[in-house]
Amino acid sequence: MSSIVIIYTDGACRGNPGPGGWGVILDYKGIIKELYGAEKHTTNNRMELMAAIQALELLTKACSVQLNSDSSYVLKGITDWMPNWKKRGWKTAAKTPVKNEDLWRRLDASIARHKIEWKWVKGHSGDIGNDRADALANLGIDTL
Repeated sequence: MSSIVIIYTDGACRGNPGPGGWGVILDYKGIIKELYGAEKHTTNNRMELMAAIQALELLTKACSVQLNSDSSYVLKGITDWMPNWKKRGWKTAAKTPVKNEDLWRRLDASIARHKIEWKWVKGHSGDIGNDRADALANLGIDTL
């Protein structure tokens, strides 16, 4: 693994549930790639997860990554909750099915080959990368 890939991800939803979008910025050695997408009926949490999944699935080889997200849901899920969900067969501490299990499993598979530093950034606070990822997520919704 060589240089670090800097990633910013964000999800957005108009209504929760409602139309939603996700946005991603990848920066590798100053080369920027932006992408976005949308779903007609989804939730904000699903779009936050989808942004991280899309970013990591785009990487064609093992990378060192700094993934920046304003989603406490995604970051806590990865760093705190997921190991126990997996031990319990994708059940919560209350023995109920994990919400968005399909996307959590997909994210889990997409992180396996990378060395990732998960970094929380405050949303809507002037962080250029986060603000642009948010704009891309909303652009995704606008394409519906």
